[in-house]
Formats: sequence, C-alpha cells, structure tokens
Amino acid sequence: MLSRTADNLFWLARYVERAEYLARILDAAYRLSSLPASYGGLTTEWESAVETAGCGPAFFAAYEEANERTVTEFLAFSAENPSSIRNCFEMARTNARGVRTALTAEMWSTINDAWLQLKRYDPARMSREEISRFLDWVKGVSLMFDGSAYRTMLRNDAYAFARLGLFLERADNTARILDVKYHVLLPPSESVGGSLDYFQWTAILRAVSALTAYHWVYKESLKPWLVADLLTLNTQMPRSLASCYENLNGNLDQLAQVYGRQGPAQRLARVTQSRLQNLSIDEVFQSGLHDFITDFITDNNNLSTAIAEQYLI
Repeated sequence: MLSRTADNLFWLARYVERAEYLARILDAAYRLSSLPASYGGLTTEWESAVETAGCGPAFFAAYEEANERTVTEFLAFSAENPSSIRNCFEMARTNARGVRTALTAEMWSTINDAWLQLKRYDPARMSREEISRFLDWVKGVSLMFDGSAYRTMLRNDAYAFARLGLFLERADNTARILDVKYHVLLPPSESVGGSLDYFQWTAILRAVSALTAYHWVYKESLKPWLVADLLTLNTQMPRSLASCYENLNGNLDQLAQVYGRQGPAQRLARVTQSRLQNLSIDEVFQSGLHDFITDFITDNNNLSTAIAEQYLI
C-alpha cells in the first residue's frame, strides 16, 4: 500500500473519532450546566470542555469568556478551529475522497452524506434542543462509519491503518477527559464526594457511554478511583486506555505480518500495553493520576509519531 493511502485512512478514522469525542464533551457540558444551583452553583463546565478538547490557548485568543454560546461555536462550528466538528468532518471527507477505492460504498456514503448535511446547520439559529439533536447526529455518524468499517472492510492492511487511527485518537480522548475532571471541573469550594462531584462523575461516564458499564462491573455507587480504573485499566471497557492498546497491538502485529518486519511502533505499543497490564489503580493514585495521564498522553503521541515514521511517510 502507498504510504499516502495509509496516511489518508489513518487520519480519516482519527477525524471521525475526534468529531464524536467533541460532541460527547459538549453534551457533557450541557448536562452539567443544566444542574440546579443547589448542586453547586457556579461551576467550570464550559472551561473544562475547552481544556478537555486541548485547545484552550486558541479559544481564549478568539474569545474573552468561555460560556455556552462561545464554546459551542468554537468546538462545533468554527472554521478557525482546526479541530472543530465542522473541520473534522471536512478533513475526514477530504481524506476519504483521496482513498475512495480503499473504502467500501457504505463508508464513503456515510462520510459524504455527513459532510453534505453539515452545511444545513446554522448555529446562529439553533436552540438548545436543536444543538442537542445536532450532537446526537454527530455521534450517530461516527457510529455508522465505525459500524460500516467493521462490517464491510476486508481485514487487510487498509483496515489495520484505519483502526490504528481510531484507537490512538480514542486513547488520547479518554485520557484527557479523565484528567480534566480531576484538575478543572470541580470548583475549589466544592468537596470531593459532594453532590456536585457525584453528578459530574455521572456526566463524565455518560460522555464516554460508560455509566451502565460502571454499574455492571462494580455494582456500587460512583467512586472516583473506580471510575478511573474503568477508564484506564479495565480491558472490558471499549474506551479504556488498556482496551485501546490491546487493539493497537493487535493491528500493529497484523501490519508486521503483512510487511514482514516489526519496528519502533510495535515495540512502543507493547511497552505501554505491558505497563497498563501490570498496574493497579492503587499504584496509579499513589504516584498521582495526573502524572500518570500526562506520561500516557506523551507515550501515545510518541507512538503516533513512530507509526507515521514507520508507515505513513
């Protein structure tokens, strides 16, 4: 396969996953902003949405205040934000158009239709209810694309490159949303374990479609360390860091078989997966969750670079 084709498939999957992630953190911010004042009054849900998306400096260069209108506009519709939902879908379609022969008809139809439908949304005229329907639509597009890829693609190197992009992006997103909950979302005046903290954890689990899974696995009330365990070390949870790296290793091993050799990407992925397999959540908290996540994001970025250098350049 040409490296350009592999690169397009890799980034196509990343952009679709990123669009869904942005829709999920916006949905969480709307849920948190709707809480009654008795649950905590002034909170930082809109600032946290910007920080979770990793675009704080760019946002505050364009806006003075993080509120419902400005954050929604920036993360969902802004042409100036390279990672807005609008631009993610545009870049996904551009990458898809470059590799149409490597995609199935269902995959191309999903992306092309989404790009066309996106033009019909006018953020200036959308109510809260319409924004909610828009975010559900974005998540639906991602599910349709992922489902069509899973159901219709040959399990060859094209499929492996697309899945690498998806799971690298998903791992980064899960790590960021968990980290920001600890360091931005809860106001200093609020106590851990209070009513606001509980509803924020509920919103975070909803944001990654994990609330039901949490109760299935732990069968008890929400506890921060158990939420962290579910989203970092539990391989049963599809969005957990451990699950993402289990899938990354599987697809990298497939590429090693296809091309007849291994390289730095395979070695880096195995090291990270081994560390996740051998850690307990108690050890993570003893060393510091923030430090653990910061190191993980760095390692994840290093793996992305290694994959690019090994296969995509």
